[in-house]
Amino acid sequence: MSGVVLLLPGGDEVSGRRPSPLLATASVRTLGRRLARTGRDDGLVTHVVHYRYRGWNGSEAHPARDTSWAVEEVVRRYGDVSVCLVGVDMGGRAALHASGHEAVNSVVALAPWLPEEDMAAPPEPVKQLVGRQVLIVHGTNDERTDPELSFRLAARAKKANRDVCRFEVHSDGHGLHQHRDEVHALTEDFVMGMLFGRALSRPVRDALAAPPPLGLRMPLASGFGRSLRR
Repeated sequence: MSGVVLLLPGGDEVSGRRPSPLLATASVRTLGRRLARTGRDDGLVTHVVHYRYRGWNGSEAHPARDTSWAVEEVVRRYGDVSVCLVGVDMGGRAALHASGHEAVNSVVALAPWLPEEDMAAPPEPVKQLVGRQVLIVHGTNDERTDPELSFRLAARAKKANRDVCRFEVHSDGHGLHQHRDEVHALTEDFVMGMLFGRALSRPVRDALAAPPPLGLRMPLASGFGRSLRR
């Protein structure tokens, strides 16, 4: 075993209820199976993080705390391994927040839920992303999580860390269902490259190298990944 992906499902903004194990993890199970299959020969292990509470719950940031605990548990179980955090919706925010652990080398945030900007509140932190490879993906028609907020976060992160890229999935909504195959292929390409040094696709290389805003508004092409399949 030489690399671990922690899959972080979505949640609610405020809730003290325990999440349903099957419903809560549905958004990441298909992607997890794909990553496990692709990375099997490289020694990849995938785990889904089960949160204690369904909600982010303000300053408690329960999903981020649970993710940090999970990274510590990975180190305890497997030793010195590289970890990639892959989060969907609120799990995307948890991945970004928990990325400061030294075992984390990369982060994928799919349609991340981010709070509305408030002049009275501090902005979302980005310093913890320094030294990490970061991929953010957002649908332009997302009506649940504002894609402009993830762009602004990516822009701030890019100033401190050049290894940040963001792809826009045109006409897709929050679940990224319309272009799910492309989104999963993009995630696979990024994760395998960051954990195991596989060659990145040209669009990912271009997005990482391009100055903002180009590399943060990179369109995800229809059919992405078809040529990558074995």
